[in-house]
Amino acid sequence: MSGKLYIVGTPIGNLDDMSIRGLKVLQSVDLIAAEDTRHSIKLLNHFEISKKMVAYHQHNEQQSCEGLIELLKQGQNIALISDAGMPLISDPGSVLVKSCVANAIALEVVPGPNAGLCGLVLSGLDTRSFLFLGFLGKDNKAVKAGINRIEESVDTVVLYESPHRLPKTLEILVKQGLGHRQMSISRELTKRYEETRYGTIAEHRDYYQENPPRGEYVLCIEGRTADEGKVASSLELESLSLEDHLAHYLKSGLPEKEAMKAVAKDRNISRRDVYNAVKR
Repeated sequence: MSGKLYIVGTPIGNLDDMSIRGLKVLQSVDLIAAEDTRHSIKLLNHFEISKKMVAYHQHNEQQSCEGLIELLKQGQNIALISDAGMPLISDPGSVLVKSCVANAIALEVVPGPNAGLCGLVLSGLDTRSFLFLGFLGKDNKAVKAGINRIEESVDTVVLYESPHRLPKTLEILVKQGLGHRQMSISRELTKRYEETRYGTIAEHRDYYQENPPRGEYVLCIEGRTADEGKVASSLELESLSLEDHLAHYLKSGLPEKEAMKAVAKDRNISRRDVYNAVKR
């Protein structure tokens, strides 16, 4: 009979946040797969847990997965933990969980703290739905794709950022025309010097130009507003030729006269100018 993989959340800074259930699982399993055994040994020592650990991180994820699956098939129970928070959330683990599903190996999650959710509930922004992006990435293509998703999202966006990249990310957001959006920035969550700052993206950019960031950050950004969407739509239509602009309204079902009136309003020109341009 196969064993079970336990996905165990661990504290993101305050060891008092370790759950009783999580401790019981770590004490009972045959093996702990940790993102960094040197980091996790401090957690185990604090709670006087003596258990064999193996490294499971992004650089050996595929190779380690194969060995762990074999141990699970032999009946061993394994706990998967990351350096902090919930495994798989911007941390390794998805390869192993996917393989467990494929091999019909039992899974059980033991919930724990998560920095993104902590930052979100502190943000003062809409929490009914949100887009979690984690880290935007290091190469320019990944950053650009992430910024575009932030710009288009109507939901609150949650992302992580390192201290040395934070000023650059804020500057890019401002240059993208998003400096007016509300944002919260949290650092040192659950720790003694926990801090959350509020303001617009531009205000945060100015603050961190004068105050070097320290620690890991959670950024929560206001979603695209209805007015912002209208402005963007108008700008997109104005970039079209007059013929294509008119065709847009005709396809939506407007009579030609009303469509010309709409184009004239969008472009702040007379309806006669629209007529002369498209009828010549």
